[in-house]
Amino acid sequence: MGIKLRLTIMNFLQFFIWGAWLITIGGYWFQTKHWSGAEFGAIFSTMGIASLFMPALAGIIADRWINAEKLLGSFHIMGAIILFTVPMVESPTVMFWVMLINMIFYMPTISLTIAVAYSALKKENLDVVKSYPPIRVFGTIGFIVAMWTVSLLKIETSAAQFYIASGASLVLGIYSFTLPKCEINKNIEKKNFIESMGLKAFTLFKQKKMALFFLFSMLLGASLQLTNMYGDTFLHDFAKIPAYKDLIAVKFPAIIMSISQMSETLFILAIPFFLKKFGIKKVMLMSMFAWVLRFGLFGLGDPAGGLWMIILSCIVYGMAFDFFNISGSLYVEMESDSSIRASAQGLFMMMTNGFGAIAGSALSGLMIDKFFKADTGEYLWKGIWFSFAAYSLVVAIVFAIVFKYKHNPDKLVEVHH
Repeated sequence: MGIKLRLTIMNFLQFFIWGAWLITIGGYWFQTKHWSGAEFGAIFSTMGIASLFMPALAGIIADRWINAEKLLGSFHIMGAIILFTVPMVESPTVMFWVMLINMIFYMPTISLTIAVAYSALKKENLDVVKSYPPIRVFGTIGFIVAMWTVSLLKIETSAAQFYIASGASLVLGIYSFTLPKCEINKNIEKKNFIESMGLKAFTLFKQKKMALFFLFSMLLGASLQLTNMYGDTFLHDFAKIPAYKDLIAVKFPAIIMSISQMSETLFILAIPFFLKKFGIKKVMLMSMFAWVLRFGLFGLGDPAGGLWMIILSCIVYGMAFDFFNISGSLYVEMESDSSIRASAQGLFMMMTNGFGAIAGSALSGLMIDKFFKADTGEYLWKGIWFSFAAYSLVVAIVFAIVFKYKHNPDKLVEVHH
């Protein structure tokens, strides 16, 4: 089996595990367990909490003590055990701790798969820049296939989704031990704790421009959480209305939501053109206004005559997600000193997937419980989506005014090469 195929299987399974439950856990939480929104927000904050420290810690372990592919396998086997226990949990408080442990094992595996892939491709003398993106796309495909599997088996509100994720995690855990060996760097330069944890990058906050950029990264990280948390649940709720309950979008919400991931694969390919033509500030503004559309179209749509709005919202998601994440990481690359580039990228991830995710999860759960829940317990979805859209619009307008950036296409070419 060729190395590219082996790495493709690794990427497919890596994101299949996540796709099996991430978008559909809301259906299980609200429709089956009938737990509250504030507690649900806490569940989604677990990936943010884990992202604050685990990827950096796993990177240090993989650099110095345990081969990356073995650490990847060990984490996935532990994750498989934790996911298998999720259906046994009967309390939202216990669920928080179980999912936090699951995320502590899962979140670092995302960067470990990149390390394993880069190492293996370089050993084969392959061009990483050309070879890796087509392999990575199969991660997104794995996420989509998992969502379709859960939806077509009609287990979106069932505990069975966690058994599927657990099985895939176990398979990848065992499979990881067969991947090419990632050498440990025995002669690694001794760094102090602050440098090892990537904390030296915090000096970037001294620059007003970078401090503003990281602040907006956190605010947009919150937007991403909202769409993951509530999209599938929103479509499930239409089943309570007789006129909608037999429609395809209500029967198979995860399939409709998977259009978002399909859209991602297309917008990734468009980024180089948009960045070269418009520059990072305009591309990030496009992302911010795409979030406004994403939420606004959900607020206006329904599974019948308004289905086109829900589908369009899912297509817009590709721009909202990719234009921010990829152009943002490129901006960090351009503006950081070479000695702290890796830790600066870690800081970008910490602000979006860490602090942004925690804030978005916790505050949205509290806000919905307080302002957008009827006396009957029903969620007032129009109000929820329009308030999220208004939040995104305010962020976009403030960003346009306060963030100063002059586009230089030549500087962009330097980074690409």
